[in-house]
Amino acid sequence: MRLGRRRFIQAGVAAGAMHGTAWAQTAWPSRPVRLLVGFPAGSGPDLVARLIGARLSERLGQSFVIEDRPGAGSNVATEAVVQSAADGYTLLLASGSNAFNMTLYDHLSFDFPRDIKLIGSIYRAPNVMVVHPSVGVTTIPDFIAYAKANPGKLNMASNGNGSTGHIFGGMFRMMTGVDMVHVPYRDNPLPDLLGGRTQVYFSPISSAVEFIKAGKLTALGVTASTPWPTLPGTPTIGESVRGFEAYGWMGLGAPANVSADVVTKLNGEINLALADTVFQKRLAEVGGETFGGSPSDFSSFVADYAEKWGKVIRFAGIRPD
Repeated sequence: MRLGRRRFIQAGVAAGAMHGTAWAQTAWPSRPVRLLVGFPAGSGPDLVARLIGARLSERLGQSFVIEDRPGAGSNVATEAVVQSAADGYTLLLASGSNAFNMTLYDHLSFDFPRDIKLIGSIYRAPNVMVVHPSVGVTTIPDFIAYAKANPGKLNMASNGNGSTGHIFGGMFRMMTGVDMVHVPYRDNPLPDLLGGRTQVYFSPISSAVEFIKAGKLTALGVTASTPWPTLPGTPTIGESVRGFEAYGWMGLGAPANVSADVVTKLNGEINLALADTVFQKRLAEVGGETFGGSPSDFSSFVADYAEKWGKVIRFAGIRPD
């Protein structure tokens, strides 16, 4: 599915201009708010949702109840939010998967830029490209040379077809011309990687950092635009592959016709949280960094993100499970 950047932004502007029909005269929120997460309990999105939910509960005086509804790369949770009343009491933890899915899936029951109002970005995090030590390389240029000399002999693990690691690996393939065999996992791919049964993985940094420090995995490069503080001495992939940059992200969304008052209030509270050093430290412990801005900033970012990764998904012929 091709997504026009103009259509994405126009959808966000139109949604922001409308007020939900269920908007009550009392100040929002006057009762608990549900925050739906499209991934399992204990996952990165779940942890970020709980952090921002606790902060909003404290600031706004109402419970923000986290509901994990995993399935189809967050499509299950997103559909539930789209079908909810646009009264500000059902929110979505939006993520990079929502942008990927606009290209990955041909027949969704909703149109993400039309049906979800993006309220505010919260968090972004890069991955790290790791290899099993048996590969015998320690730099990106050496890896590219080895992969080209041994086409199809390297197995690249991921958390599943259409996952962040799969798609980031697809961009690496697109930009370098290396040939790797994709091995998707429904569970944690790290045990097979640590055992040498797969050789490459674009891993969340928080999942791999202790194995890197112990010498059980070799970090070749981070996908961030600058070196990452928890992996000192590890270069960026972009230092060797010009233009390579990849982050996952999370933020809040709501049904499209949500009141502009709710959007303004929530966005303000998000940005207050992101300015708090304690909250910044907690996001860093989850593996990322604060990533704020206005609703229009968020919509523009997601439009660009969807366009960028849509090209990678089409190039690599990536399809969902």
